[in-house]
Amino acid sequence: MSESDQAIQVLVVDDEENILRALQRLLIDEELEVHTATSGEAGLAVLKELSNVGLIVSDQRMPGMNGAEFLGRSQEYVPHAQRILLTGYSDINSTIEAINKGGASRYISKPWDDDDLVKAVRDAVDTYKKGMEKRRLNEIINQQKQELEEWNEGLKKRLLQSTATIREQSQTIRGLDENTPAMLLSRVFDNFFEIMGDRNAVHARTVSILVTDAARKMKLDSDTVARFRLAALLHDAGKFGSLAATLNKHVENMSQSELSEYRQHPLRGEEMFRQVENLADILPLIRGHHESFDGKGFPDGLIGDQIPLGARLIAIADLIEKSASSVERNRADYAMMNAGYHGGILLDPQLVTKFQGITRIVYFEGKKAGIISEVEIGYMELLPGMIISKDVVSGAGVLLMQRGTVMDASGVALIRSHYRKDPPKQGIFVQITED
Repeated sequence: MSESDQAIQVLVVDDEENILRALQRLLIDEELEVHTATSGEAGLAVLKELSNVGLIVSDQRMPGMNGAEFLGRSQEYVPHAQRILLTGYSDINSTIEAINKGGASRYISKPWDDDDLVKAVRDAVDTYKKGMEKRRLNEIINQQKQELEEWNEGLKKRLLQSTATIREQSQTIRGLDENTPAMLLSRVFDNFFEIMGDRNAVHARTVSILVTDAARKMKLDSDTVARFRLAALLHDAGKFGSLAATLNKHVENMSQSELSEYRQHPLRGEEMFRQVENLADILPLIRGHHESFDGKGFPDGLIGDQIPLGARLIAIADLIEKSASSVERNRADYAMMNAGYHGGILLDPQLVTKFQGITRIVYFEGKKAGIISEVEIGYMELLPGMIISKDVVSGAGVLLMQRGTVMDASGVALIRSHYRKDPPKQGIFVQITED
């Protein structure tokens, strides 16, 4: 049985039996397990047998070991327990000693007021419980940290195995036929996705397909296309040193520590492949795929054309894949609409159109273009400029936004606030126009 499942134990120490009985009667209605001892020596012996002592109440004047000495010794057995000293007005020096050396959190003068003493006991037990919960959480955090370190060590070993294979394959590139880069990519793909989970594997593969097609549409040379394809495939490798709970969490729902950890993954990904000489050309693309066109991205705050072309293409493909995977229908139209809204802010607006055709192919749904339809999205995907196609109501049925409303920043903030506090069962329906 864990500490949190046991009754809190209280040890009362006094050399007068009538005081012990009085204190037991006083605490009889409290949800506590009260134990007594008639001396400091006897109190230490009792402590050896108990397992969840949250409070020690001790008289100061006792024959042999006094209260201050006993409380000091008790720390060897129950370091986390709270301590209260019962003392007379004339024992001020002993009281100071009990507080400074014995770990007493407070003292109560004798004769005491019953209500004051019960309140002091409740406060002390509550402090112990809070400390116990804090220690429990720290143990969980330390365990998770250890598990993460072990997981990272295993990941490092598997990555080293993968990069060793990459190195072997890349050494054969020079002097061989034009199919060799494709062979290298295939081997990288096979090795890397042994490490990744299903959802992340689909994301990486789709981003790679989108980037490759866009690069070909731009008539880039074959070496550049192959380099962009590989960088797109590996762009999120740095995420796999993070806690699993944050891998697919929306950025705006992350805590400050989670966000700080998330913002490290481009740097971590760059570092993972730094040791492979033939992958040097893709490192700036992995590092820069979260730079924003407006200069507010990370890790370097690059702006516009300062961001490598491949990184700008990966950013667009990344947003398209995440947008398409967040809805059940009209995926291509919604993804391209969403990318358009981010043009000039997160994304290079001149490059967004390069993805139009391949996005419709990847997410083909057999529909005719040029019609107005709608898509259901999550409240965190709602952006200014989107048109509401159905009334938006809170979980309690309060109308938040009428059908046909063109969203602005304040409307988006209003809906997000209500959805966090009072979420309805359905998402938000927005209008899209297919090109």
